[in-house]
Amino acid sequence: MPQYPDTLGALNRSAPLSDKLKSLHETLHSRFPFIDRISVVLYDPKTDDLKTFIHSSGGSSPLTLYQTKLSDTKSLRQILKTGTPRVVNDLSIFTNSKQEHTKRIVAQGYGASYTLPMYLKGEFFGFVFFNSYRKNVFNAETLHFLHVFAHLVSLVVINEFSVVRTMIATVQAAREIANLRDTETGAHLDRMSRYARIVARELAPKYAFNDEYVEYVFLFSPLHDIGKIGIPDSILLKPGLLDMNEREIMKTHTGKGRQVIDRMLVDFGIESEYVSILRNIAEHHHETLDGKGYPQGLSGDRIPMESRIVAVADVFDALTSRRPYKEAWSIDDAIGELRKLAGNKLDPDCVEALIGNRAQLEQIRNQFKEDFYG
Repeated sequence: MPQYPDTLGALNRSAPLSDKLKSLHETLHSRFPFIDRISVVLYDPKTDDLKTFIHSSGGSSPLTLYQTKLSDTKSLRQILKTGTPRVVNDLSIFTNSKQEHTKRIVAQGYGASYTLPMYLKGEFFGFVFFNSYRKNVFNAETLHFLHVFAHLVSLVVINEFSVVRTMIATVQAAREIANLRDTETGAHLDRMSRYARIVARELAPKYAFNDEYVEYVFLFSPLHDIGKIGIPDSILLKPGLLDMNEREIMKTHTGKGRQVIDRMLVDFGIESEYVSILRNIAEHHHETLDGKGYPQGLSGDRIPMESRIVAVADVFDALTSRRPYKEAWSIDDAIGELRKLAGNKLDPDCVEALIGNRAQLEQIRNQFKEDFYG
């Protein structure tokens, strides 16, 4: 019998989403060579942010490490009102647009676009974009195939995020069962994950981070202290400072966290190169540059970058939050403390990346305040 190549076989393999998107693009490009770019943008409903995520531009991309408010994008909001794809066969109509992302797309030379909104269980999740350098290419025949491929891209992305979100929801349920409510409040996790994203995004040019890496740091950072579900309440919820023996027991939460993560990855069948980010965040976020941290006493560059990022985000939020044994520090005082720790305990690049975005820090802190009465 004749053998037929499986052009979409990459979708069945463990690979980054960006690689799967490229495989889809290659297949589509063989039929419609004028499709020059496919990209996916994610939506954060808590902050109204649209964030670039993955693309298959084949060269330089006009939009990476970019975010904007959905409320500021009239044309994209209009798509959500209809819930159907939008086709623009001549992007020159946006030549005078004030939106940065639109100006970049037009400046790159793209002539036409197709946009599909993505939904996860009925809730808006982001957009899929197809772009061509040519104008007037999206005719009825092309759109027939693009509708199918756009939904396939959407399903591939949503499938991965559904698994991760289920895992995170399971962790959150475990926290509640274990009464892990002191420092691991929802507001704390919302704040520190967004602080971590700021750091990762700012360091992206220097360390060659892509949007996918930045998003996974944001997504996985709330799981940094999952191992604390294995720490006795008498220690975890102690209102005062821990004694030496209690501190040693508390330190075991990083190893316990790695064990929990490894078991959950098996149980949920998650296989991706980015799971190493999750493992590193859970196990190594208490390592310090001087090698005096735990659990392995790693020093300097031996500490995974994502662990260093989360450490700075976590310390900053701990300093600026009220605890049973202390009042919340001001942002100025916290910044001063981070500078003292930079180069000794904390990564100086990560510290500068965070404190260089003070306006965003204040916005996040004000938006995700603790509710001490609810």
